[in-house]
Amino acid sequence: MIEKGDVLAADIGGTNLRLARVQAGGHIVREVRVQTNFSQLTELSSEAAAQAIVDTISQAAQPLLDADIVGLGIGFPGFFMGDSGILASSPNIPQLDNFNLAELLSNQLHIPVSAQNDALCAAIGEHTFGAGKGHKNLLHITLGTGIGGGFILNHQPYTGEHGMAMEFGHLCVAHGQDARLCGCGNHGCVEAYASASAISARYAEISGEQLETKIIFERGIQGNHEANVIIKSAASYLGQAIAEAIKLLDIQTVCISGGLIGAWNILHPNIMVSLNNNLIPPQQNKVRILPSILKDNAGLLGAANLFNKPK
Repeated sequence: MIEKGDVLAADIGGTNLRLARVQAGGHIVREVRVQTNFSQLTELSSEAAAQAIVDTISQAAQPLLDADIVGLGIGFPGFFMGDSGILASSPNIPQLDNFNLAELLSNQLHIPVSAQNDALCAAIGEHTFGAGKGHKNLLHITLGTGIGGGFILNHQPYTGEHGMAMEFGHLCVAHGQDARLCGCGNHGCVEAYASASAISARYAEISGEQLETKIIFERGIQGNHEANVIIKSAASYLGQAIAEAIKLLDIQTVCISGGLIGAWNILHPNIMVSLNNNLIPPQQNKVRILPSILKDNAGLLGAANLFNKPK
């Protein structure tokens, strides 16, 4: 846990930025939200895009800064080079290449800055303060516009050799010429079948209505047939992808966050059926799938906790 001083934490998305002041024990004492245009930065050069990101975060942080702040932790979508704070690349802002987000922000704000993948930050937050607390290992899955994943191994965040471990959303769950195209450029990724954007698109295909996923989940809970079919299908693909991860990792605790857990009573039993159908027999009925306790705050608290990792 955060042990001394207050920490600023940032959770970055394509259109929204959340910044919070976090005290020891994970207590959020103040928060600001800022709309961003990061998803539109593809029109800029790499240098201009990088500067726009740094300036936006710096300006948002100013109202929360004072002499008691010991650092800023950031969860940012993309691939980071281990714990260096360097963003190797970001699918949503492809021109960013070896972007030293932590150093540039530190120079501008005059405080230490740590930066890491947003889904890994959510895993850290959930493991430290939420549903994964007390568990040695945790796979955390974030269900949003896309699907992310973060992995805690032996109580420590695991990033892999190149900072790209646990790209859960790009596990392949469908094959052949009919496999759906994913934003990563491949076909058949679970993100193309179970993310919020995939569910919304599939509902429009079936019903002719273009709705936000929140409304689709509400309709599913109320018994709407089309919504139920789509949520159960998404759950089945999620269970299949989780099974592939479990066969590699041999862990027993998985946590899921995001808007889709609003339909947990439909989602969970269908995930479990698909999961056990796709596991090898010795692993069946041994995996716990838990809903997030921290919900939207997992990423913020995980980003804040970047300052408490062993050196």
